[in-house]
Parts: sequence; C-alpha cells; structure tokens
Amino acid sequence: MDEKRTPVALIGATGYVGAELWRLLAGHPRVAVTAAVARKDVGRPLAEIYPHLAGRTDLVLEAFDADAIAHRARVAFLALPHGTAAEVAKPLVERGLTVLDLSADFRLKDVAVYQRVYAKHPCPELLQRAVYGLVEHHREQLGGARLVAVPGCYPTAVSLAAAPLLRAGIAKSERILAACLSGVSGAGRELKTPSLFCEAGEGACAYGALAHRHQPEMEQELSFAAGRPATLSFVPHLAPMSRGIHATVALDLTPGSSAVEVEDAFREAAAASPFVEWLGLGRFPSTAWVRGSNRAMIGAAVDARLGRVVVTSVIDNLVKGAAGQAVQCLNVTQGWPETWGLEGGAVFP
Repeated sequence: MDEKRTPVALIGATGYVGAELWRLLAGHPRVAVTAAVARKDVGRPLAEIYPHLAGRTDLVLEAFDADAIAHRARVAFLALPHGTAAEVAKPLVERGLTVLDLSADFRLKDVAVYQRVYAKHPCPELLQRAVYGLVEHHREQLGGARLVAVPGCYPTAVSLAAAPLLRAGIAKSERILAACLSGVSGAGRELKTPSLFCEAGEGACAYGALAHRHQPEMEQELSFAAGRPATLSFVPHLAPMSRGIHATVALDLTPGSSAVEVEDAFREAAAASPFVEWLGLGRFPSTAWVRGSNRAMIGAAVDARLGRVVVTSVIDNLVKGAAGQAVQCLNVTQGWPETWGLEGGAVFP
C-alpha cells in the first residue's frame, strides 16, 4: 500500500451505506480501504455481494476483530445499527483509531434521551467525547476528533434548512414544522414489507409522525444553532424513489424580519460551505438534482401575510445523508481538503 494513503476499515460493508462508502473512498487520493467487515457472508468477496464492484476490489468479507482491525487500519467507518455500533466503537477508540459512526449511538448528548428513544446505551461514557459530524456547523470541533457521530439523513436536511435562520435570529425556535420525503434506500437493505416494490412503487405515505426517533436529534442540533431550546414537529414520508431526502421546513419569522434578511442568512451559510447551494427565494430544488452527490440544495419562500418562511432542502440520503458526510468528516478530522473524494457531481437525469 502507498505509504501516503491512510488505511481504513469498512465495518458493516454489505449495506447500502457500506457500498456507497466504498464507491466514494475508491476515488479518495489519501485513503486505501484495507478491510471489509460484515456479520454475514464472512469469507465471500465483496464484489459477489455487489457485482457493480467487480474488477474494482478484491476485498473479502471478514468477521469483526478489534485487534486485527487496529493492526491494519487507522480509521474505521461504522455502518451498523444503533446499539451494535457503540459496542464496536468502544474497543476501536481504545486502540487509538479514528472512528466515524454512522449510527445514532453517539449523536445524542443526553443519555436519558438516547435510552428513551433507542435502548440502554452500551458505553455512555463516550457520549461527551463524540463530535457531531455536521461539518457545516461543527467544522472547528471536528479538527482532530477521534470519535465522530455522523448525523442522520433527515436531521441533515432539516438542520441545513433551518439553522441559518435560527443562528441569525430571524426565525423563532419554537413550533418548527418539518415534513420530509425519503427514498426507499433509507430503510436499508434488509427485506421489509413497506419497502417492497408493490408496496412503495406508486404511492407515498407518512410514517412515525411526531414520534420518529430522529426528532430529538433535530431539536438538539437546532437548539445549538439557535442558542436556546428549539421545538419541532416532524412528519416523515416514504416516497417512491431509490434515493433522496426532500425536507420542507416552516418557521415563524421574528417580528420585523424581512425577506432580504432570509436571503442574506442563506447566502452567508452557503458561502462557507462547499457542498451547500443556495438557490434563492422562489426557487425549489428536486432530489434528482443531487442524486449521487454530496451536495445540498436549498430554496425558500417568505409568507409576509403570516410572517412565516418555508424552506425546502434536498440531499441524497446515502451520500450527504450518510457515506459522503462521513467522508467529509474524515477529511476535516485529518486536516485534508474538505472536498477530497467528494468532487463528483450529481447523476442526472
């Protein structure tokens, strides 16, 4: 292996996010994937699981062994379910690896909230060490971080839509409404009835309304942006598309706030973020415009009659909502250019 390349392990390599991580890291100038770990299919070549990787990797799936991973990698990406990820993260952190966890295990700072939403936390002592991996909001804290909690896809789209207004003080942090559409890949690769083609192919439906487990994560991040408690009603929907998150977020403007201030807040946020594109007032993005890319596109409209602003935000749930975001975090933790491995544009049409 080229000594200039950092060896990384993909743990949970056979899911959609694991495959997307491999695709992005294969084009990264300073990374070499040296291990692919899975709970199933140990001993099978990764290219047998994902034929689109044929001829591009000779990695063979292996069982998790913390010592073996630590011997062969300096960075580990965890594309595992909540609960399982924390159990794997702890021994890797103890062995000095940089760990980027794509589960929810380290996103919530309050262990009581985590245990209310998910289950008993396997290693709560690590919660305060983890840095929330939305680079656009925590770039400085991520520098040199050894444990990164990569955000969820819904919280990413909603936070990028609402945080610039909250940070500027031109929108209220109470009673925010977020209605979001997700592509079916967000449900993972396991067989589930709602994800079957005949179930999801020609309809859209809400699920987990006002009770989805990403809601506390959103409120935590929006409270950080606002500098005061934020409350939010969240209604997710499953849409008949493979990829994508479309978030519509409505906020009450603070008295006296103007459309010009809304425009300025988003323009300033986008100027500091290479992967965020502000389309302007009156323009609204499509998930098709970001498919396969690490970009977020945002548009908005101001309702002067009601004193509200409606923001739409789109991302690819597997890239900016997962794998691409994790690679972006890796770049920042290592002090590399933020865009390395992520320069590719969207696949359109």
